[in-house]
Amino acid sequence: MKGTHHLAGRRSRGPGRVLGLLLALVTMIGLTGTAAFAAPSHKGSPPIRLPLLAASPMDTVAAMQPSWNLGNTLDAIPDETSWGNPLVTKSLFDTIKAQGFRSVRIPVTWTDHQSSTAPYTIDATWMNRVKQVVDWALADGLYVVINIHHDSWQWIAKMHTDHDNVLARFKASWTQIAATFKDHPRNLLFESNNEPQFDNTTDAQGIQYNDELNTAFHTVVRQSGGNNATRLLVLPSLHTNSGQVFLDALVSNMKSLNDPNLVATTHYYSWYPFSVNIAGGTQFDATAQKDLTDNFARIRDTLVSKGIPVYLGEYGLLSYPDHFQRAPRVERGEALKYFEMVGYEARISGVTTALWDAYNFLNRSTLQWRDTELINQIKSSWTTRSGTASSDRVFLAKSSAITARTLTLNPNGTTFQGVWQGSTKLVRGKDYTVSGNQLTLTAGALTRLAGDRAYGINATIEARFSRGLPWKIHVTTYDKPVLSDATGDTNGLTIPTQYRGDQLATMEATYADGSNAGPTDWTPYQEFNEAFSPDYPGNGLVLTSKFVASLRDNTQATLIFHFWSGATVTYRVTKSGSSVTGTVG
Repeated sequence: MKGTHHLAGRRSRGPGRVLGLLLALVTMIGLTGTAAFAAPSHKGSPPIRLPLLAASPMDTVAAMQPSWNLGNTLDAIPDETSWGNPLVTKSLFDTIKAQGFRSVRIPVTWTDHQSSTAPYTIDATWMNRVKQVVDWALADGLYVVINIHHDSWQWIAKMHTDHDNVLARFKASWTQIAATFKDHPRNLLFESNNEPQFDNTTDAQGIQYNDELNTAFHTVVRQSGGNNATRLLVLPSLHTNSGQVFLDALVSNMKSLNDPNLVATTHYYSWYPFSVNIAGGTQFDATAQKDLTDNFARIRDTLVSKGIPVYLGEYGLLSYPDHFQRAPRVERGEALKYFEMVGYEARISGVTTALWDAYNFLNRSTLQWRDTELINQIKSSWTTRSGTASSDRVFLAKSSAITARTLTLNPNGTTFQGVWQGSTKLVRGKDYTVSGNQLTLTAGALTRLAGDRAYGINATIEARFSRGLPWKIHVTTYDKPVLSDATGDTNGLTIPTQYRGDQLATMEATYADGSNAGPTDWTPYQEFNEAFSPDYPGNGLVLTSKFVASLRDNTQATLIFHFWSGATVTYRVTKSGSSVTGTVG
């Protein structure tokens, strides 16, 4: 690879002479981008509408931005619908294309559709189903990435103790996949292996095994004929981790292959404490922001600046929005700030991003977005920045007189334009003041907005900026939540809770000796939804069976529940055998 991918790759031979002539014409006249033209279809499939092939791997990957993951579907175990999604239809890709996505990643798990012993034959029915889904996406003019997905932890992870069999199965898998798709257009990309991982190994050993698999993948595909001779191949770092040691190892591996048609891939799910709300990581604060900017700086400096195209094969927040429709782990405004910044950092770094969607963004049954405000923030970040603020809520205690409240504006390079309630512009000086980036809402304005001061959101106003989306601020009336005594067992404890307009942020759990209580013993702040979970509709606060099981027997644990208003409530829990009791204070 010699440190550059700017040289034009060899043109595809295509599925027929007509396609080859069309591609040659595209190259001659210098067209790039995603305009589509009719191409010969594969037998039994709809006509494929191909994006015009870009002039280089870098340009091709750039033309794939933005991308979307068909998660928890063909990668589900054991079958396509096992994890709650309906069967894929052509309409799904029509929707994705219409929503502005230019490419899709189609994760595929092969394990349950393949013999576990040599010759490791993949079931023809499954292979044909994968092909059908791929062809539907290609027919919409989308670039497509397919891979070997959850096989990574099912059997590939055993490479350290079963090296030869794992390698043989890996090669056999790609031999069959490559043969099936060898005449497909080069708008189909192959990805070696999702999140490579190897049991009971050091990072150095894992890097060695990952290099071996990437090299085997490259050799098998390149020798399989057809368009596979020049197809773009996507190579992951170990764990698809973007730490410097993993990126350096990937660069070294790619150089050893001396092939201009390679793409690097990593994943990004934010700073872990923020992503899952643990260890006090409730906010997209300076630490979480630095983790994000450092991540893209490493990718930019190590890969993109050297001409290596990068496909961020998955990004998001872990379990946000929640897969099981529980209370979100991450407060919504904090999540919006995260997604806004990811889009910006990826864009200035030249990285193509693939949103991980397990069905929590797009409802696969209705083909409607579950949260239009969230997806609009993501879409906006593809092309511009949006201003935000230190919070998306202003909490007003019902038991107290209303006073002015101040938020810090984060213009993100935009210019603050004012505050609106619907189509009505609030009056600067009367309803709000601005000093630097400090936005202060006056007591008079808040009194009017709070109305009858019922618990919960009383009004929503917007801070608007010179470009991008407005930042919504929810004026919320609350009082300190009230918890009651409760009894339970090792299946969990549900605490009757009057939230009174407030929202739960996190839970701190300790014993009298100062040690941490709960399944996560390295921090007092336990993981949201794993150890505790609010049940707002049911007026309850659930301590999970996992949390209860971790408690010391006959030893009182002190819990401090932190709420978004800033209120805290102390609660005591004691487990005695299979019985659990909770008391206030």
